Amino acid sequence: MGTVEAITPHEQTQTDEQAPLAHQCLYYMALMREAEDRIERKLYRQGKVLGGVYVGRGQEAIPVGTGLLAQPQDILLPSHRDMAVFFIRGVPVRRVIAQYMGRMGGLTRGRDGNMHMGDMRLGIVSIISALAATVPVASGVALALRYKGTGGVAFSYFGDGATSRGAWHEGVNFATVQKLPVVYICNNNQYAYSTPLELQMACANVADRGPAYNMPAEIVDGNDVFAVYEAAQRAIAHARSGRGPYLLECKTFRMTGHSAHDAAEYVPQSLFEEWAKLDPIERLEAKMLEHRWATREEIDRLRVDVVREVDEAVAWADASPCPDPVTLTEGVYETE
Repeated sequence: MGTVEAITPHEQTQTDEQAPLAHQCLYYMALMREAEDRIERKLYRQGKVLGGVYVGRGQEAIPVGTGLLAQPQDILLPSHRDMAVFFIRGVPVRRVIAQYMGRMGGLTRGRDGNMHMGDMRLGIVSIISALAATVPVASGVALALRYKGTGGVAFSYFGDGATSRGAWHEGVNFATVQKLPVVYICNNNQYAYSTPLELQMACANVADRGPAYNMPAEIVDGNDVFAVYEAAQRAIAHARSGRGPYLLECKTFRMTGHSAHDAAEYVPQSLFEEWAKLDPIERLEAKMLEHRWATREEIDRLRVDVVREVDEAVAWADASPCPDPVTLTEGVYETE
């Protein structure tokens, strides 16, 4: 039967060889937070963003710790809180900003003004707003990958609330029966919109659902990028070897409301204060300083460079034109 495994901090080993990985992780985590802060706290409030804004503040270690392990033949299906996946796969920040602003420079060329974006050339499938509905799509992607024989794996991202939906169970059941190459990555941020975990599922952990499908499942500290990275290595190796899906439950917290218009008044302030002490970026910086993988000056310089990169991206996106109405049907109907 499938098993649930808990990973504790003492099982991780830190070596100097991890220094380059730490720098890479810090860059993408800082870039994701800066880009999302700029979108949510400035552009959205300036009326320059079209559609909703849903960010992954406090959850950056999850898309970074998993996305960095993806191979070119892998297909990623990120949720609305996994922006770093786009950057890791090669999508420029300016195109993501333009996407939120509904400009031609965005990934959908102004057709959808928020997070509904993907790029199949880079192996990124656009999200479905009802996140559980993406899980059966991931199963289909994994089936196609197996037919192609490329050794590719589907990375399926979702929140804890998705695992209480029927589509999630249908997708997982199909993938486990067929032993498809899927890694399920749950951003368990404790709230499904305004519903706390204990009011939407009776089991203690999302990972507890894995054994019911004879699927190995692992509970991970989602605010420790190295813990996520190491667990993802095990999960990907399992899926790529033909042994079927693997479930990672990344325990984290949503350090904001469900969306930009949600003040999260239903969340006790004490939870924000408690989880702020576990900020994934600050934890990584502290580890880098402790192991002398970087100096304070190097980290500060990286932060300055990230802010500059986002500044330039915003300027580029702001200068990108809105789509011409005469092109409205382009890419919608077959014309040949």
